[in-house]
Formats: sequence, structure tokens, C-alpha cells
Amino acid sequence: MPSNEISDLIPAGVLMGALTLGLIAAVCWGVHDICVRYVSHRTGILPAFFTVLFVGCLIVVPLAFWIEGEWPDPQATKFALMSGVMFGFAGTAHFKAFSIGPVRLVAPIIGAYPALSVGWAVFNGEPISILQWGAVFLIIGGVGFVAASSDEEKSEQNTLEAILWSVLAGTCFAITFALGQIATAGGDELVTIAIARVAALGVVLAIAIALRSKFIPQRGQLPVLAMMGCLDATALGAVMIAGGQDNPEFAAVAASTFGLLTVVLAWLFLKEKMTARQWLGVLLVFAAIGYLAL
Repeated sequence: MPSNEISDLIPAGVLMGALTLGLIAAVCWGVHDICVRYVSHRTGILPAFFTVLFVGCLIVVPLAFWIEGEWPDPQATKFALMSGVMFGFAGTAHFKAFSIGPVRLVAPIIGAYPALSVGWAVFNGEPISILQWGAVFLIIGGVGFVAASSDEEKSEQNTLEAILWSVLAGTCFAITFALGQIATAGGDELVTIAIARVAALGVVLAIAIALRSKFIPQRGQLPVLAMMGCLDATALGAVMIAGGQDNPEFAAVAASTFGLLTVVLAWLFLKEKMTARQWLGVLLVFAAIGYLAL
């Protein structure tokens, strides 16, 4: 089935905008992060993230060859590789932060990365109105408010280390998405995503070798990690594909709500408490996303 674009696989009239793609990513990463909290203590950070990336490669790379996508031009290839390298660092820091810090501390810091994404869009001449900026900061603030209102974890141990890892993760995520959207705008989306995932896998493998750490998980953890790999591949692909849409920076904004959705999903499936203040934060965030969609 020859094709040069992922959009060729989607019927006319159902192509998704940047915000929709970002929300798909947020849902996938929200479920993914519930799993992170489980596997990081049982499997270890590097084995868990390596397996997640490896499963994603098993999905994306064969699919890229199956649809016979064209190899991106040298410039797009360079940006795809750089995006993958940054995603390798971002994911490692992300796993580390969630393994040592409370959600109410880690999630708002990592979830603030859209400010960098929108700032980058402004730097590149993208017109962003004051009201749109206000909606962006309302989303970031809402995510932080929901996370800060959580009483799930009380320990303040390793707080400074958790903050540093969270800042690193959020910054690297913002750079990942900016570079990835540039790459997909200049080449075939699926092939570009495949290049980025292979590069990220190489980064994590190099870190494991440098630290002399194992990177193969226990067999019993493989089903959960495989599911996480599918979710992660879908999420990153959605944000990168948004590079071909109008206002692609809004995909990164919407995707940042993964931290908020993690709290909501924990309430829904794990029966964890949600306070009235947390629900208010949820409503504010989705109202802001609705405004950006106008």
C-alpha cells in the first residue's frame, strides 16, 4: 500500500487538528504514567524505559516500511535524530522524577513545558494573542493546581532531586516536540517518528552501558511495559504529526494535561479521592483547551 503521508490512511473529513492530537497524547501519557508509578520501583528506570522504547520501535519501524514512506530530506532527518536524542533524555528524567518525587510536585513542573513550546512558536514568528497566552497559562496553572491539591503522597524526601529531574524532563520534552514537529513538517511523518524512536532507544542503551546498568526487565513485567510502549508510541507520534497542522504548539499544550489526567484516571480506576478543588482545576483546564480550539 504505497503512501507518502500518514494522512493518506485517514478518510477525508476526519483529519485531526493539533489540539485533538495533543489530547490523544495526553490520554495515552496519563495511562502510561499510572503504569510508571508501578514499574519504576519493581523493574528499575532504565530497563522499564528501554523496553517501552523498544516496543514502540517494533510498532513504528515496520509500519513505516510497510506504507513505503519516503526517507526525509537530510535536514528533516537531522531534526528527527535530535528530537529522538532529546526524547531519550526526557523520558529517562521523567521516569526518575516520578520514581522519587510526589505527584503534586513532579507533575506541575513537567507539565509546565508548553510555556517553552509556545515561546518557541513566538520566537519563530507565530502570532499568539494575549488571550491565547492566558489560556496556555491557565492550562499550566490548572495542571499544577490539581497536582498540588493531591494528598496521595506526603513524603518530602528527595524533594530537591525530584525538582531537578522534573525540570530536566520538562525542558527536554519541550525541545523534543519542537524539533520533532520541524522534522515532520519537512518529511514523511511515520518515517520521521521511526527515526526519532530509534535514536531515543540508542540514547537509553548508551546510558545503561555507561552506568553498567541492566536494561532487560524481568519477564513478569513485560506485559505492562509492552502496553506502555504502545501508549508512548501513540502519544509521541500524535504530537509530532501535529507539526503539519495549524498552530502545532497547541498540541504540546494539550499534551501537557497528561499529569492532570493521571490524577483523574487514578480517581476513576484506582478509586483515589478527588477533592472539589481538584475538579475545579480540571474544569478550568478543559475550558482553556476549548478556547484554544476556537
